[in-house]
Amino acid sequence: MSNHERVARVYASLDTLSKAMEKEYETGHRILSFEEYLELFAKDPVRQGRDASRYVRDLFDYYGTREVTQPWGVLTRHRVFDLPWEPDLTQRRDALVGQEFVQEEIYRVLCNFAREGRANRFLLLHGPNGSAKSTVVACLMRALEHYSSVDEGALYRFHWVFPNQKTTRGSIGFGGDNRTPPGPVTSFAHLEESQIDARLVIEMRDHPLFLLPLAERRDLLKGLFEDAHASEPPADWLVRGRLAHKNQQVFEALLSTHHGNLREVLRYVQVERYFLSHRYRLGAVTIGPQMSVDAGERQITADRSLAALPTALQATTMFEAHGELIEAQGGILEFSDLLKRPIDTFKYLQISVETGEVALAQQNVQLNCVMMGSANEVHLDAFREHPEYPSFRGRFELVRVPYLLSYLEEQRIYEHQIVPQITKAVAPYVTRVAAMFAVLTRVRRPTPDRYSKVLAPLVTSLTAVEKMDLYSTATIPERFDGESAKLLRSHISEIYHESIVYPIYEGRVGVSPREMRTVLLNAAQNVSYDHLSPLAVIDEIEELCSRRNEFAWLQEKAQPGGYHDFQMMRETVRDRLFDSWEEDMRHASGLIKENTYAELFDRYVAHVSAWVKQEKLRNRITGDDEEPDVNMLSEVEGLLDVAIDGAETFRHTMISSIAAWAIDHPGKKVDPALVLPSYVKKMRANVFNERRPAVAKLCRDIVRHLRDGRGSGLDPARVAEVGAVLQRLSDNFSYGESAALDAASSLTRWRFTDVVV
Repeated sequence: MSNHERVARVYASLDTLSKAMEKEYETGHRILSFEEYLELFAKDPVRQGRDASRYVRDLFDYYGTREVTQPWGVLTRHRVFDLPWEPDLTQRRDALVGQEFVQEEIYRVLCNFAREGRANRFLLLHGPNGSAKSTVVACLMRALEHYSSVDEGALYRFHWVFPNQKTTRGSIGFGGDNRTPPGPVTSFAHLEESQIDARLVIEMRDHPLFLLPLAERRDLLKGLFEDAHASEPPADWLVRGRLAHKNQQVFEALLSTHHGNLREVLRYVQVERYFLSHRYRLGAVTIGPQMSVDAGERQITADRSLAALPTALQATTMFEAHGELIEAQGGILEFSDLLKRPIDTFKYLQISVETGEVALAQQNVQLNCVMMGSANEVHLDAFREHPEYPSFRGRFELVRVPYLLSYLEEQRIYEHQIVPQITKAVAPYVTRVAAMFAVLTRVRRPTPDRYSKVLAPLVTSLTAVEKMDLYSTATIPERFDGESAKLLRSHISEIYHESIVYPIYEGRVGVSPREMRTVLLNAAQNVSYDHLSPLAVIDEIEELCSRRNEFAWLQEKAQPGGYHDFQMMRETVRDRLFDSWEEDMRHASGLIKENTYAELFDRYVAHVSAWVKQEKLRNRITGDDEEPDVNMLSEVEGLLDVAIDGAETFRHTMISSIAAWAIDHPGKKVDPALVLPSYVKKMRANVFNERRPAVAKLCRDIVRHLRDGRGSGLDPARVAEVGAVLQRLSDNFSYGESAALDAASSLTRWRFTDVVV
C-alpha cells in the first residue's frame, strides 16, 4: 500500500468516526434547554434526581453481583471491583482481589446514606499498609468514569449563555426597554458559537432544578416521585439545595432585568451532560496528605468572555469556589492517608459531614459527594488516643481492610499485577511460593476461649501451615478422624472470623503485597537464572527475613505450631515447591495415568458396598452377576495401609462416611474421590513410592540431557523418552527447559539422594 493510500484510508476512517460521534452527540442529550431537561427529568425523576450517595450506590447495582465460594462461606462479590467494562484483560489487572467483606460494608454504608437522604458520614478504610485500601477507591473512581458515560449514569449541570444582539434582534435586556422582543428563539441553549457573546461556566455543578423556587420544586418532586412509585423520597440535596453564590447572582440580575419573569430567565440556561474523570478531577478526586485546605474561593478576573457579559453583570463582583471539595461534587472525594495530616487540617470534616456544608468567606458551599479516606492501623491507633477522637468517631464509618488470608487469592495479585511486568520467562510455582509465604506470616494462633469445649482442642491444635490450607483450600489435616474433620469443616467460618474483634486481628500483621512485589522483582534480576525461578524467590525471601529491624512482622515472637516461625515458613514453602515438582514429574513421566487412582477407588467402593450388603455385582463385560473381588479389596487396602485384621471395620466405616455425606448433600451425585479425597491421596502416594526410583532416574537423565547434551551418554531411545517428558512438561505445565532443569536438579540433589536407581 502506498503512502497516499494509507493517508486516504486514515481520512476515510476519520470521516466515519466523525459521523458516528456526531450521531452519538445528537442522540445522547449532550446539550439541552431547561425545558428539554425538565421533560427528561419527568420521564425518570428517580435517576435524574440522585445525589452523590445514591449515584454511587446505583453504580454498584448497575454492575451487579456474583457469588464467590470460599472455605469460610458463600460471599457476595460486587462486579464493579472486577472492572468488567474494560475490553482488554490487561486493563483489568488492577481489579480488586478478594475483600468481599469490605465491598459489602461499603455498599451497606451507601445504602444507609441513600435511606437518610445524604452522605452524612465519612467512610474511613483502615488496615495495614498495602492491604488494597487505595485499590478499593481506585476501582470505584474508574467505575464512576464508565458509569457516567452510559445512559443509566448520565449526569447534567447547567451554565448561562448570553447571545449577541443580532441573534435576539435587539436588546436582551440590561438597558433600554429591558424586555426581549418576541421572536423565534425560545431558548439560547442551542445557539451557535457565533451567536453567543458570553458563556458563564458554573463550577459547582448545581442541579438544573435548583433554578425553580423551593416550594414549587418540592411540590414538583413529590408529584413526580409518587407517579414513578419511587421506593425512596427525593434526596435532601435535591429538595433543599440552593444555587451556588455565583449562580444566584446571575439569577437575581436576570430576574430583576426581566421584571420577575422566570421563563425569560430560563432562556439563558444551557443544560449540559458531563462526564466524571479522575484525571481531570471532575467528580473523582484524590487528596494527598499535604498540609493545605481543600476548598477556597477567588474573585473572577476580567477575561475576554467576562468582558462580553451584559453591563449589569459586569458591575457585579463575582466569586467562584475552587479546590478538591468543589471538584469532587457529584462523585467521590478520597482523602488518601487522612491521618498523616495534622488534625487541624481536617477538623472541618466534623461539622461538614454533619451539616453537608463547608463555610467559605463569601458563601456556604453545599456538599454533594461521598467522602472516603484511608489510614493505616498505626495512625488510627494514635488517633484513638487523641482527645478529639470521640467527636470524630460519631461521624465516621470505619471499614477494616485486612491482608488476604487465602494464598490462592494472594497469588492472583502477583499473577495479575506483577508477573506481566517481568520481561523474562516465569517458571511455574513462582507466585505460589510467594503467596504461601505471605499468608503464613499473617495467620495467628487460635485462642481456645473463643470456642466450645468440643471444638477448642481441634482448633488450637492447628499449625500455621494447616490453618493456611484450611483458609485456602478447606483442607482438613489427615490426622483428624471422620467426626473431628466434619466438625472442623463446619466451623471454618467461625475460625476465620475469630479475631475480627481483636485489636491485633488476623490479617493486620504480616508481609505486605508491596514487599512481596519487591521480592519478585528482585528475584527476576537474579543473575544465577535466565528466568524467574521459584528458587530465586526463596533466596529473596531469605534476604527479606534477614532485615529484622525493618519490619514489625519479623519482630513477632515465634509460637508453638509454627506461628511467626519464619525459618519454618521458608522450609515449608521450599518443601511445597519440591512436592509440586515431584507431582509434575510423575505426571509427565507417563508411568501411570492420573485417572487410574480415581477409577480404582471407584471400583473399590462399588465392591465394598456390595460386600457390606452381601450382594453381587454385574460384570460389565460378561453381564454375569459375580461376588465382590476380595483380592482387589485386599490390594487396595494394602495401598491404604489398612491392617488385615482391621479391614472389615474399615470397610463399614468408609461406607458409613459415604452414606452420611449423601444425607448431608441430598440430590448430589456421590463421587467417592471427592467425598474421601484423603484415601485417594494416600493411594496415589503409595503407588508413587513404588515408582519413585523410575522418577528419580528420569530427573537425573533430564539433568544429564540438558546440561551435557549429546555428551550425556544416554542412548538414543532414552534421549527420545526424556525429550517426550520435557515436551509434556512444557505443554501441560508451562515448563521451559531452564525451569525443568531447576526442578530435576533440585529433586535429584534434595529429594532423591537416598533413592537407588
